[in-house]
This record gives sequence, structure tokens and C-alpha cells, in this order.
Amino acid sequence: MIKKLLPSLGEYKKYALLTPLLVIAEVILEINIPFLMSKIIDIGIKNSDIKYILKIGVLMIIMALFSLLFGALAGKTAAIASVGFSKGLRKTLFEKIQSFSFANVDKFSTASLITRMTTDINHTQLAFQISIRMLVRAPIMLISATFMAYTINPRLCIIFLVAIPILGTAFILIGKTAFPLFRAMLKKYDRLNAMIQENLIGIRVVKAFVREDHENEKFRKAADELRLAQLKAEKLLVLNMPIMQFVMYGCMIAISWFGGKMIIGGTMETGELMSFISYVSQILISLMMITMAFVIIVMSRASITRIVEVIDEETDIKDNPSGKDLEVEDGSIVFENVNFSYSKNPENLTLHDINLDIKSGETIGIIGGTGSAKTTLVQLIPRLYDVLSGRILVGGHDVRKYKLETLRNAVAMVLQKNVLFSGTIKENLKWGNENATDEEIIEACKIAQAYDFIMSFPDGFDTQLGQGGVNLSGGQKQRLTIARALLKKPKILILDDSTSAVDTHTDSKIREAFAQKISNITTIIIAQRITSVYDADRIIVMDEGRIDAIGTHEELLATNAIYREVYESQQKGVA
Repeated sequence: MIKKLLPSLGEYKKYALLTPLLVIAEVILEINIPFLMSKIIDIGIKNSDIKYILKIGVLMIIMALFSLLFGALAGKTAAIASVGFSKGLRKTLFEKIQSFSFANVDKFSTASLITRMTTDINHTQLAFQISIRMLVRAPIMLISATFMAYTINPRLCIIFLVAIPILGTAFILIGKTAFPLFRAMLKKYDRLNAMIQENLIGIRVVKAFVREDHENEKFRKAADELRLAQLKAEKLLVLNMPIMQFVMYGCMIAISWFGGKMIIGGTMETGELMSFISYVSQILISLMMITMAFVIIVMSRASITRIVEVIDEETDIKDNPSGKDLEVEDGSIVFENVNFSYSKNPENLTLHDINLDIKSGETIGIIGGTGSAKTTLVQLIPRLYDVLSGRILVGGHDVRKYKLETLRNAVAMVLQKNVLFSGTIKENLKWGNENATDEEIIEACKIAQAYDFIMSFPDGFDTQLGQGGVNLSGGQKQRLTIARALLKKPKILILDDSTSAVDTHTDSKIREAFAQKISNITTIIIAQRITSVYDADRIIVMDEGRIDAIGTHEELLATNAIYREVYESQQKGVA
């Protein structure tokens, strides 16, 4: 699983490879210091050889300084490698998410993807840093110190041969039990993030309905559920340290007891016992490192699994590898026996047997009740979703034969939710065409009836927008998104209820400008108000995922009960 993440190292691979080498050099030097110390005691001090003591002492100091240097360098390279790894991993994950279709995003949920991009990657970064440093140092130190201890007194080492399997078995059992608990904990993180995201987006509604106490209670419950999940997972890992300390301190007591008896019996030197105890300390520290690493890796394993799930996710919609470099010749649209289901279940269809032929340059209105699948219908045109069966032709070719970039550049879509980004008005408009001239921007804004209100701002097109355009009204945001779509100079323009927040007079002026300025573009208008579509070339009436009728305003008024009912209810409202 970790192999799938390693390509994200990129240019930082050299630091990841250098770190273990520096750690090995550090351990080799450090492991020899207790051995030299025993020589000072058993030879230098025992024989009162000052010259020998100074020679070995200087060697010990040099080794300690170089060990310190290599350790510091290993810390630096490990930090550079891990930070670079997390940067590459975020880039990999973000680019993967950018390739997702709406269906892929729906599968994971926005909040879960945010958690994976932040919390999960932070856990993975920490696990990676520990793996290339601590998990290299600790086992080498453990093996080396055990070997050196064995060379001093093989009989005392039998104590370790009993203790280490006990520790290993305990750690494996705890890890297997803790992993699913940490996975469940991360799902609680997803839920908490979703709740925070929802609250911050809808903060104005919360305050308007005086629901702060309700939201605080919701947050408290979600945070408490996360706390309980963390406790449930981590209380198992807490057992690591007591088990390790119990076993290792038991070893220390046994070594002191048997080692002391050996010194009294003359089979072991005092310096050897001191050196042996130093190696025991190194072994103890190594085991503590392994225990800490074990805890972090168990926590990170769930995060790594979640990251790999995103990387392994098969993009629902992608370019046809055998497809030609087709260009969208015109704005004609044909639906042939199209069925669609969000769940990809033919027994649970959202759209049923759609047959429709739209000529290039036509203006088509779509009317229907909530849940009649109006938005779903138009989202199939630029392949935001793919059909379950049947096919859709744009410009005479199946949409699946186009490259996604080519198709979507030919289709401009103003979604129900008007999304603007932080930056100036001009920067937002240039999302439609980054090379648009000032004249083209002004023309698009005039068609969308946005020019006048933009120029009423002191900074005009350089007016800074807050996140999501919070300093604009709903109608102003709608007009800006229409202007942004027009700057694409598309073959097909889809307006999904995009003038709902605009007054009827401005709506009329927009339609009038469309008729005069962009009559060569196929325009599809989804609307709740019949006045927004009554002068369209044809109007489609949707009902429960089916096309109920197609015709002009007059034809539908005379022949279609649904259309007539909507029209009469709206006329009463006007009266």
C-alpha cells in the first residue's frame, strides 16, 4: 500500500535515502561508546594508566561529536523528506480529485476529501518521517546493542531472548485490534468537518433563524463522539508503554542481580557490567522508540488506507483513449433513448427514455417541478455525468468521443449555485476566458446586465470579492456568472435557473440581449418562471424524469395540463 504513495516523493527522494545512511553512521559511532567506556574502567583505571585513559577518552569524545553531527543531519534530512513527501502527496491527491467526475466526488463527500487532504496526510507525513529515521535507528540499535551485550556476557543475554518475543506478541495483538478503531475515528472526523463546513457556509441562515444554540449543541455532540472514538482507539495503545516498561525493568532487575553475582564470583569485570547496563539502556531506548513508532504507524495506517482509496479510485468519466481529436462543429444536441441513474441501477432511474433533437442556435426552455430531473438532463451534455444507456450527440458526435477539455470548452454552464472565488471581479470573469480583452469583458457584462452595477462600485472591475462573492447580492452573482459563461464564446450555453434571483425587468433585458447578441449559440434555459422561457423556440416540460411535452408557449398552453397549471398559478400570483 505504501508503494502507491512513494512516487509522491519526487525530488525529495535523495533526502529520504540519505536519512537512513546518516542514521546508520550515527548508530555505529554511538554503539562503540559503552565498549570504550568499559576499556577505560577495566584497563585504564584498573592499571592507573592515565595515558590510556586520555587516549580512549578523546576517542570517545570524537565519536560522540560525530554521532551528534550525523544525528542532527539525519533529523534535518528526515524533516525535508517528510515535508516534501506531504507536499507531493497533497499535489497527487488534489490532481486526482480534479480528475473526478461529480459521481466520484459524491461517493467520498466533500468533507471526507478535505479530511483526507489535511488530517490523513499529516498522519502519513509523521509516519513517513518516523519510518525513515526512528524505524531505521531503533532496530539497528537494538540488534547492535544486543550483539555487543552478547559479546560481553552471553549468559545475561538469555534474559532478552525471553523478553523480546513477549513484547512482539503483545504489540501485534494490540495493533490488529486498534486499526479498525482508528478507521472509525477518522469517519467521525469526516462527520465533524462536514458539520463545520455546513455551518460556516450557512452562517447567515443560522443567525437569521437564531439557531446558534442548536448548532453549538450539534457541534458539541459531534466533538464528543469524536472524543469517545479517540479514547476507544487510543486506550488500547496506552497499554504499549506499561507492558514494555514492565518487561524491560524486569530485565534490568534480573541483569543487576545476576551481573552482581558474577562480579562477586570473579567471572565478570565491573567495567563490563557497566558497559552491559549501558547497552541495556540503549536496548530499552530502542524498544521505546519502536513502541512510539508502532503507536503512530497504527494510527497512520487508517489514514494511509483512506489516501490510497482516493488514489485508486477509478475516475468515472475520462477521455476515450482511442478517440480522435474532434472539434465541436456546432451546437446541435441529440438525445437518443437516454436513461440515467445516479446509483447506476437500471431499476432506479432518474431519467427515463429521453429522446430529444435540438438544432444549433435554438433557444430551448425547460420547465418542470422540483425533482423532475431538469438539472440532471443538462448535466449529461458536458459529461458531468455519463448516461446509463443510450447516447448523446453534440455537433453530430457522441459526447464520449470528444476529449473532455474540447467538449467542456464548447459548453458553458451556469449552475444553480452561483460560485465565485476570492479575487477581483475581473479575475472571476476571466475564468471564462483568461485571454479576454477589456472590450470583450465589458460586452459580456452588458449582455448579462452586470455592467451598470459593476461600475457603481468605486473600484469597478477591480472590486475585491469576498470568499464566494459574499459582498454581492444573489442577483448580482447570477449576472456575473452569466457574463463569465459568455466569455467562453461557447457553442452551447446552459442556464440552470440562473435568473431566479433577478427581477423580472432585468430578466427580460437579459433575454432581449441574448436574442440580439448571441442568436448563433444554442441556449438552454431551465427556469421556474414561465416568463423566463415563454419566448423560447421550444419549451420542454419535464415530469418525474420524463419528457412530458415539447412545444412553443402557445402550443403547450393549449395542449399540456402541467404547463397550463404552472402558467395559471403564476398568472394568479401576478394578479
